[in-house]
Amino acid sequence: MQLKRVTLGLAGAALLVAGSALAQKVTTDYQKTVDFSRYKTYMWIMQPRAANPLTRERIIDDVNSALGRRGLTLVTGNADVTIAAHAATRQERTLNTFYSGLGGGWRWGGLGSATTTVDTYEVGTLIVDVFDASTKEAIWRGVATKTLSDNPRKNADSLNKAIDKMFEKFPPQTAHETTRRD
Repeated sequence: MQLKRVTLGLAGAALLVAGSALAQKVTTDYQKTVDFSRYKTYMWIMQPRAANPLTRERIIDDVNSALGRRGLTLVTGNADVTIAAHAATRQERTLNTFYSGLGGGWRWGGLGSATTTVDTYEVGTLIVDVFDASTKEAIWRGVATKTLSDNPRKNADSLNKAIDKMFEKFPPQTAHETTRRD
């Protein structure tokens, strides 16, 4: 009888460990020196590429909803920040180019330099980047892993949870805002 309890206990512990290993992970990072309170509008510069167009639309709708709840307004031009998203339902590699200097950017030419990196995305990853539209610098990134699959039914709930968690503390409170409130 006691051996049966120990075996059941170990089996239960193994299921908990396996379940947590498959759990969704959401992380964010941002420029600590940026005053996020000055941003009021946003626009998309790169919508996610997803095999299923409905998944693509869900990502866009969920991000738009999250940003709207945080006081940002979607515009078609002259935005304060720009949004780029990438979704991987299979292992993918992508090239990321970041610009620095005068006039460099994702759509504009000019003086400056460009740095290109190759990223390999884990299956099920969703990445959302926010750029300052005037400087074209990345100011915030959210990454959710184990979020997307080839199963569209699972994706709807998983995406909603991941994006809600991703934008839970957006915009981040910066040192500038903390000082100003004191």
